[in-house]
Amino acid sequence: MSLFLCVDCGGSKTSAVIADRSGTILGRALGGPSNFAYMSAAAFTDAVRVAVSNALKTCVSPPSIDPVSLPPNTEIFASAWFGISGVDSLAAIANASAALSALLGIPLGPRLVVANDTHLLAAPLRLHPDIKHAVAAIAGTGSCVVSFQHEPSGILSELARTGGWGWILGDEGGGFHVGRETMRQMMYDAARSSLGMEPLPPSSLKAKVLERFGIEGVDNAPEVLPVVHLPEPSATEAAASVPSYLLVAREKRLSQLAPLVFEAAFKDKDPFALNVLKVCAEGLADQISMLSRVPGEDPSLKPRAVEANEAMLCFGGSLVGIEDYRALIHEALAKKGHVFKYVEFVDDAAAVGAVGLASLGRTQV
Repeated sequence: MSLFLCVDCGGSKTSAVIADRSGTILGRALGGPSNFAYMSAAAFTDAVRVAVSNALKTCVSPPSIDPVSLPPNTEIFASAWFGISGVDSLAAIANASAALSALLGIPLGPRLVVANDTHLLAAPLRLHPDIKHAVAAIAGTGSCVVSFQHEPSGILSELARTGGWGWILGDEGGGFHVGRETMRQMMYDAARSSLGMEPLPPSSLKAKVLERFGIEGVDNAPEVLPVVHLPEPSATEAAASVPSYLLVAREKRLSQLAPLVFEAAFKDKDPFALNVLKVCAEGLADQISMLSRVPGEDPSLKPRAVEANEAMLCFGGSLVGIEDYRALIHEALAKKGHVFKYVEFVDDAAAVGAVGLASLGRTQV
């Protein structure tokens, strides 16, 4: 059987898509989080196993009611392509590849491609023969920006990258950043209040955050600090009456605020929330700008940078899937002189990857 598997491994979910040689999608399924940097190899492999096993149910003959066990008894995958958040070094690629090879029964080598998840986003570059460069920007739970060049062989080679440093050091423009910036600006406003400065107008976002954490009154906003910094409870403590928001990892307490921020900014028209998102959008725009150069800029200053007006910007991730947020990023980029020739949001990176993998397989027959 010649099946082509593509798996998009992110901080919130794992998306597996399987296509046949014609490029027809036969199966797809979701699994839990699979950011390689935040979990053990065993936990990562389990998340991938769930997604791929369920995606295979409609690919076998006869179709299976139960997930298909892995590794398979026979060789069923012609090739597989994994875009994995948290895979940012050769060592991480090697470790992930070894685990996936054992899971899928695909030998290490050209049939098993393992790379950072931004590599899936750059696939649309192949559809534009008039350009040969793309910048892929992911902003979901976390963020990462990578630039690519379309080689004459058809391969997309990585030029440069920035970001992907995790919730403590970076993830500009992603969910962690949005939650962290919300907390920072709330603390800044509390500091203004302590100085006796003019009161700020009410904010629906502040009210939503305080309500989420069981805090009454904006004057008590500093009480959110223990919520951010307290470690996860032990099993014994979790069995007691611990608030649900303390049962999740500390970084998730921040990233899970993102839906509240977007609702307040774009539905409630809350200026405080909108300012939070502008700061985050500018942070992601700074990283995109780092890999780009404006027309007329001396190429020797950044030899591997791409010129935006002759390149494509490919977005991926849940946050940049929101059009109003992408507009803030475009606005910030334009102010820096970067206007891309083409812009595309890749809504289903795993499907794009599976179809592209099948197409590549046909050309190699």
